[in-house]
Amino acid sequence: MSQSSAKLPVTKGDADVTKRDVQTQQIEEHIVEIVSDSGEGAQKAGQTFGAISAKMGNGVWTVEIIPAEIKPPARSPAGASGIRIRLGSTYMTNMGDDADLVVAFNEQVLYSRIVSGAYKKGTVLLLENKWRTSPVPEIVEKYKAAVVDFRGHGLDVIELPIEEACLKLTPNPRLGKNMFVLGMLSHIYSRDIEKAAQEIGNTFRRKGNKVIELNQKLLYAGADFAKEQLDFCYEIPAKAYDPDKQYIVSNGNTAVGLGVMASGMDLVSMYPITPATSASHYLGDAFHEVGGFVHQAEDEIAAIAFAIGSSYAGKTACTITSGPGMALKTENIALAVMAEVPLVIVNVQRGGPSTGLPTKVEQGDLLSALFGAPGDAPKVVIAAATISECFHFVITARKLAEAFRTPVILLTDANLATGVQPYTRPKATTDWMAAPIDQSAWDENIAPYEWNPETGLSPRPIPGMSGGEYVLTGLAHTPQSKVAYDPDANQVGMDMRSRKLAALSSTLKPPEIYGEPEGDLLVIGWGSTLGAIEEAVDRCRKGGLAVSSVHLRFLSPLEPGLKEICSRFKKVMTIEINYSDAPDAPMITSETRRYAQLAWLLRAHTLIDIDCWSNVYGQPLQPGAIYEELARRLRGED
Repeated sequence: MSQSSAKLPVTKGDADVTKRDVQTQQIEEHIVEIVSDSGEGAQKAGQTFGAISAKMGNGVWTVEIIPAEIKPPARSPAGASGIRIRLGSTYMTNMGDDADLVVAFNEQVLYSRIVSGAYKKGTVLLLENKWRTSPVPEIVEKYKAAVVDFRGHGLDVIELPIEEACLKLTPNPRLGKNMFVLGMLSHIYSRDIEKAAQEIGNTFRRKGNKVIELNQKLLYAGADFAKEQLDFCYEIPAKAYDPDKQYIVSNGNTAVGLGVMASGMDLVSMYPITPATSASHYLGDAFHEVGGFVHQAEDEIAAIAFAIGSSYAGKTACTITSGPGMALKTENIALAVMAEVPLVIVNVQRGGPSTGLPTKVEQGDLLSALFGAPGDAPKVVIAAATISECFHFVITARKLAEAFRTPVILLTDANLATGVQPYTRPKATTDWMAAPIDQSAWDENIAPYEWNPETGLSPRPIPGMSGGEYVLTGLAHTPQSKVAYDPDANQVGMDMRSRKLAALSSTLKPPEIYGEPEGDLLVIGWGSTLGAIEEAVDRCRKGGLAVSSVHLRFLSPLEPGLKEICSRFKKVMTIEINYSDAPDAPMITSETRRYAQLAWLLRAHTLIDIDCWSNVYGQPLQPGAIYEELARRLRGED
């Protein structure tokens, strides 16, 4: 596991507390949550804990818990903010099922997590107990009632004076309690406390030594506090990674930013939008170091127009957004299709429609990405399934955009955007990078859209090429880029733009089958559901159920061979995070039922009766829920 950083000060804890005589229990994995009001740093603590665990060789997957409002009311279920960290001996690919341990800064925020089914009987709850002695009687009442309620739900509640302990080091525990909790978790899970202190140094390196030292003191104090107060401790053996390889630990948005730089693109133009914004924050910090430029536009329309202009000038650009931004960019996406200007568009999907669930995960933009444009506007659509693919697929998108002279839409989502996972450090190669802009003379006998009738592809003149000047237009046009007035010109242009997708399809391989090549049930997924689906399939197969899965990365054009693959299974269904009608819902019949988006697409593509299971709870899918649904289907209960 690679770890590079400048040497930073490490301040030891003041107390020399003797560890209780507690036997450390060895376990394979645990799921931990930190839940607080917004602004108390729970996510930062969890991200740091995940990074430490990854650098110690454990498999890690994190999921942020983000309230929908920017400033939600304190001490309310709606204001729950925090993070889930799944860590284990082996490689982690999803957030798992029920949490094993949760640290809560107040009792009210836990209710939203209970409603979400995040906990089980026996989940250990380390609860801040300051509210038991609050000067406000109503708060005391709510706190005491909640503790009784939590125990009634089967949670193992341990009340702790966390803030009281923090006050010994800082007058404002709200700004330090998170690092204290990091220390507690470092002790509970046998994390290397020196690595944790170093990670704090990395995290706060721009805030100066004084801030670093205070947070390191809180870290050590939290570890000492846990030694005093708790009678359990775990160790998770590190078997997830090859010690001879180097790894990166990042979230998906950072991986997208790294991919932009590795691809050789020089410009990202975007307007801030949740959950895509952190990609621009990362690029804003790092892009200039490799000669790149981040343009923050005045709105989504200006952002894509700026990127199209840059791409037309010869250097493919990127714009990053989410669903509502895609809606505003629609007309300009169609312009890039018609004018055949290469462009990379990253859509970090969130819950919709409208403002919808801006901080929650959904896969609701597939059909919009495919068909959301006036007229017929075919474009390439690909979907990342892992954080590593968030990096590599940006490079692929740039290459495809230039090779096929078209916009390429890369779909990620909020689960990938904020989730943290280690992945193999890519080895940079010149093959990733864009070639220098060709400024050689253009053959004036070649039209600006000299479509090959077999492939629909055409050579591309770049502004500045002598003899390559032409008028770019969004109107239907001839190969000479003249407005198409004759009857056949628009038909030919449509044929050629569609043929490019067929040409790309001819280069693709059939998707790999996870499991046996035939059986009782085939599950098809896309995007960030990969890990949860495959873990559920593994559980099914261990139970003797003949289930396999396929995960699609290319959605336009679709990967070849799908009809033949589906024909080998008795039943086929998709698992997705978007809306579909339950077959037994009121008013729903076989004629009125709406299917999940990939299912809808595959039914049209294969003419096979492909079923679906989906939800729009705004949460990543859990392998246990998928397993239960697959087992139910195979029992004939659908």
